[in-house]
Amino acid sequence: MPDLTAADATALSALFRAGEASAAEIVQAHLARIERTEPKLHSFVTLLRDDAVAQAEALDARRARGETLGPLAAVPVAVKDVLAVRGRATTCGSRLLENFAPPYDATCVARLKDAGAVIVGKTNMDEFAMGSSTEHSAFGPTRNPWDLDRVPGGSSGGSAAAVASRQVPLALGTDTGGSIRQPAAFSGTVGLKPTYGRVSRFGLVAYASSLDQAGPLCRSVRDAAAALAVIAGPDPKDMTTAARSVEDLAPPRGTGRPLAALRVGIPGEFFGEGLDPEIASAVRRCVRLMEEQGAQVVSVSIPSLRFAIATYYIVATAEASSNLARYDGVRYGLRDRRAGTLAAMYDATRAAGFGPEVKRRIVLGTYVLSAGYHDAYYLKAMEARGVIRREMESAFAACDVLVAPTTPTTAFRLGEKLDDPLAMYLADIFTVTANLAGLPAISIPCGFSREGLPIGCQIMGRHFEEATILAAAAALEAALPAPDPAPALAVDGSASP
Repeated sequence: MPDLTAADATALSALFRAGEASAAEIVQAHLARIERTEPKLHSFVTLLRDDAVAQAEALDARRARGETLGPLAAVPVAVKDVLAVRGRATTCGSRLLENFAPPYDATCVARLKDAGAVIVGKTNMDEFAMGSSTEHSAFGPTRNPWDLDRVPGGSSGGSAAAVASRQVPLALGTDTGGSIRQPAAFSGTVGLKPTYGRVSRFGLVAYASSLDQAGPLCRSVRDAAAALAVIAGPDPKDMTTAARSVEDLAPPRGTGRPLAALRVGIPGEFFGEGLDPEIASAVRRCVRLMEEQGAQVVSVSIPSLRFAIATYYIVATAEASSNLARYDGVRYGLRDRRAGTLAAMYDATRAAGFGPEVKRRIVLGTYVLSAGYHDAYYLKAMEARGVIRREMESAFAACDVLVAPTTPTTAFRLGEKLDDPLAMYLADIFTVTANLAGLPAISIPCGFSREGLPIGCQIMGRHFEEATILAAAAALEAALPAPDPAPALAVDGSASP
């Protein structure tokens, strides 16, 4: 039998349906890979081995009875630990929720289960999704499978590392300012952020409610499309979901050159100062390949990109300050019982439970919402957000998709930016615009640096036009040279720090 961990999610489900592999064999192969590589990677916070084996056995029994199987039947899936899995620890990478087990599934998790996916574990993340490196987890950092001395990106770094190292073919992450796409670029995987409102946020522990969105990390664009078709759609438990069916996700079938008539916009501001020349070169090669397939390339402008990081960190931290107020030691989670008064208990619980990055963002968010500074900072940021959204809409009047780098650099070294939060925040410079505007965006691997580190190319689209960006990404994926071999850690577990 071929190496089952080398197949993508779509191929694995096909093998299972055809009777060429059992669900038990598929799951056991991935659990064995996790066992070999996890001590060096630390992709997971919680491994659900017994649950996964039981799910696989149930799927094999269903197939034997001839029952209808879901579109992701027998596919091992990892879930970022910010998404609720019923009865299993959901820590958000924080000591404050270390022993919290929700009594329900997040809607996207429930839909994966209904589609036959096998949940194998909860992945490591920056605490409460606040970070760009997965170094801010209370349970220790995750390492990049391509170079164990480097970060996998964040905050969905555990999910990205699990996919890149072949621990699983598919994982769920969440994207508030780039937390799916940035780790996808750092790890050489595909990461899709859907349109805000496309995927239910029920069961997603909130960081910034107007920005958060769940989406897949995987090895191929077809897997991203398959996963999105499963998790997308209206949800009565989340009134911010849009009344959009999943049928409109299917890209149209065409003939001739795959990108004929597609207008590709190149935002010049994304190629300015601070961009690694190797990344610029790799993304421009992508543009040339798209042009060769029939795309029309046009130049567009997003002048307010220079304000995007400041705008994002004001809006996001303001919402975080409000959302994290619920963690007071009273209702659930950690409680410091040594305090003599209610106020002292609040203080002691939060001081012990929150890490330094979370505290920094709560303080910043509280400051920009305070009476003396609300108008000067928060309202200004909301005005700037409106400007950024209008500029993005104006750009899409001239094109169908925007193509740009996902990140300004390749993966940086562990500890390199921990003492410089502003430098860390700049890792999101090219991704936050899609969140501020609520647009769909995908990052796909498009090459490697001279140091052998993955590079990501980002494709953004209009609201609810995931089909367009998926079609463009699939055509580009097919046109790019065959990817380098998987990281040595993924193949034999031999890589070492």
